[in-house]
Amino acid sequence: MMLIHRPVAENTWCVYMVRCSDGTLYTGITKNLEKRIEAHNSGRDGARYTRSRRPVRLVYAKQAGSKTAAARLEYRIKKLKRSQKNELINRKGEV
Repeated sequence: MMLIHRPVAENTWCVYMVRCSDGTLYTGITKNLEKRIEAHNSGRDGARYTRSRRPVRLVYAKQAGSKTAAARLEYRIKKLKRSQKNELINRKGEV
């Protein structure tokens, strides 16, 4: 089941979080969310962190206006404590 809290238009920058098979969270940015999640779960272009933690499941996604905005939001999310990330996922809220 893919859970996206807000619709993400294709070919726009977005920030996403996936939950790995070991329960950890990975945060990234992309212009093509579906393709990126597929890459995380395949053997090729997924992040090094997720390669040994497959499968991953999308738990949060938020559209950003530009690559810069997406990178800033990603940075803010990565600085959150795990409990705060889980709150963000559960409440579908803002960072």
